[in-house]
Amino acid sequence: MIRTGLAALAAALLAVASAHAQTPGVSATTIVIGQSVPLSGANAELGNDIRNGALAYFRKVNEAGGVHGRKIELASLDDGNAVPRAEENTRKLVEEQGVFALFGYASATLSRPALPIVEKHRVPFLSPFTGADPMRVFNKHVYNMRGSYAEELEKIVDHFAPLGVKRFSIVYYDDVVGRENFSAVERALKKRNLSVVSVAAWKDRAKPDIEGGLKSIAKGEPDVVILTTLYKATADFVKAAQKAGFGAQMASNSFPGASPLAKELGKQGAGVIVAIVVPPPTKRSLPIVQEYQTAIAKQLGKKDLSFTSLESYIAAKATVEALRRAGPKLTRENFMQALDGLKGYDAGGYVMSFSPTNHNGSSFVELTVLGQDQKFNY
Repeated sequence: MIRTGLAALAAALLAVASAHAQTPGVSATTIVIGQSVPLSGANAELGNDIRNGALAYFRKVNEAGGVHGRKIELASLDDGNAVPRAEENTRKLVEEQGVFALFGYASATLSRPALPIVEKHRVPFLSPFTGADPMRVFNKHVYNMRGSYAEELEKIVDHFAPLGVKRFSIVYYDDVVGRENFSAVERALKKRNLSVVSVAAWKDRAKPDIEGGLKSIAKGEPDVVILTTLYKATADFVKAAQKAGFGAQMASNSFPGASPLAKELGKQGAGVIVAIVVPPPTKRSLPIVQEYQTAIAKQLGKKDLSFTSLESYIAAKATVEALRRAGPKLTRENFMQALDGLKGYDAGGYVMSFSPTNHNGSSFVELTVLGQDQKFNY
């Protein structure tokens, strides 16, 4: 009787220990991935595109049986593009809901407050939608699936410099990320013995001084204005410049998102250059684009294509590939090891590579020119 009792107690203790050892966010049937993203407010279109792109791929996987028998759930909390809300959302997702990983935050500004929580709980932090330098410094837990803003800004300058263009201005936010963008432009120009002729540095992201910024930029009489701001601010600046008869060429990094920016500008966007970090979502010669178009139409009930949702779709696909490689006994540690082994991973015409010492998966950057009625030229 005593031995039987001891055996029962040992079994109970083993069950408790096993429960405590269970990987957060992973059950026999599900893997829960968390996300803080702007689903309302001025940057809602970008946030919804990020969410829908990921959902489209996860749905495709779930309908095929999931990953090792587990369905993927995306727990999204709205941060309204507000840093305090994003930080609180991260705490809720990790410490209260116990998600397996974090995915697809909409900017470096929203992502950086998550890092202390990520590091404390050793949570994989996947595909922040930013190319900002502060997020690309190596961190064991952070995986960037796209090119950097510095690479984009170099690409923009490199496009114009051979044409004899020498006068460049930049519009940026006067914060950590914005100043890094300014420095990247300065570096690109310095390589060509050039320098910035004027700047507009906005301290308030929510209420940028468009008219004041335009006056500051115009003083330098630039040939090209490089914008690194949210799509609403970028569009407002372009419209104000056109109204004032200011004829400089407008070029933007990918931060505003080519598709939201095109929608915001409408016909007034014709001729604006935008850097892109994934192929065009209309380029059906690529298998990944064909696959994405089918999946996003199924997810949304309509063929609403965007660069942002394609980027998120590709990032979700790489995430699932690492989940598969990690095997049925999933842990955060073996998942990150699987990501570190994604060398030369081809998602269908878009290649990513990670290693234990490099978590920046891609350097793909191209330029697109906005046409009328939200068309893109390459």
